[in-house]
Amino acid sequence: MTLDYDDKGKIFTEVVPKIAIPAVVQTTQHLIRGNVHVRRDERLKDELDRDELFLAMTDASVLGTDGQALHEARFMAVRRAQIVWVMPAQGAEEAGEV
Repeated sequence: MTLDYDDKGKIFTEVVPKIAIPAVVQTTQHLIRGNVHVRRDERLKDELDRDELFLAMTDASVLGTDGQALHEARFMAVRRAQIVWVMPAQGAEEAGEV
């Protein structure tokens, strides 16, 4: 990664392009539907294997046991230690989970 500085000392870092993948995330307490952003040429599993405390999600909905949205957010950070399982949303829809 390269760092560029301007005359005032502001740091500019390289932008990492990512692809939004619709996913369903089961935590210890809730089911969350939203987008997980994955680097190009990588898999959803590669993003889950990163050594970071939180998994970023966008357009997220926290679902109740009846499938109704309890909370909605444009951005949500999910603590990775609380994640039980993750699946691409297309797989969940085909299996009748969502």
